[in-house]
Amino acid sequence: MSFLDPQTIIKSGGLALIAFIVFAESGLLFGFFFPGDTLLFAAGLLASQDQFSIWLVIPIIVVSAVLGGQSGYLIGKRFGPRLFKKKDGILFRHEYIERSEVFYEKHGGKTIILARFMPIIRTFAPVVAGVGSMDIRKFSAYNIIGSSIWGVGVTLIGYFFGHKIPNIDKYLLPIIAFVMVASFAPAIYHILKDPRARQKLAKKLKIRN
Repeated sequence: MSFLDPQTIIKSGGLALIAFIVFAESGLLFGFFFPGDTLLFAAGLLASQDQFSIWLVIPIIVVSAVLGGQSGYLIGKRFGPRLFKKKDGILFRHEYIERSEVFYEKHGGKTIILARFMPIIRTFAPVVAGVGSMDIRKFSAYNIIGSSIWGVGVTLIGYFFGHKIPNIDKYLLPIIAFVMVASFAPAIYHILKDPRARQKLAKKLKIRN
């Protein structure tokens, strides 16, 4: 399945697949590499082309984001000590949690809202909040607000572009590719800039070849 082609995503898993990706990227440790922003933008574009209702996809995205954030919080609260003992891998890096901690210390509770618009931080901020035993009611309130702003905002931007650009279906793949690169770039950069991660990745590729 190609994340460059939103049509493939919709045909392969439809709204259920979009919901899963948003859920995973919103709090599951492996989910930071999923293209959440891309799917939200693509969902708005496709809704503008009457692929499905914008009034259906937005609630699904928001609810999935909220549930994903709550799951991340519970993971941090339950498994926090184990996470800090876990060895670095190609994807999992202590740096991600550390960056989220610094961001959290700087911005406090509103980190949960701001992090929604920052790849990697978006995934690990709920986990850090759980590790730090942030009050669950306070976290839930910020999580709902952040998920709503992100889910509604990014999706409606795609919907707006879909209505304003004539024959946007001709430019759909380049637009989605651009959004995808912008979404993936931070994660890829932080993996490839680390010599140890590059070595591990090279070994994996050699083994497969």
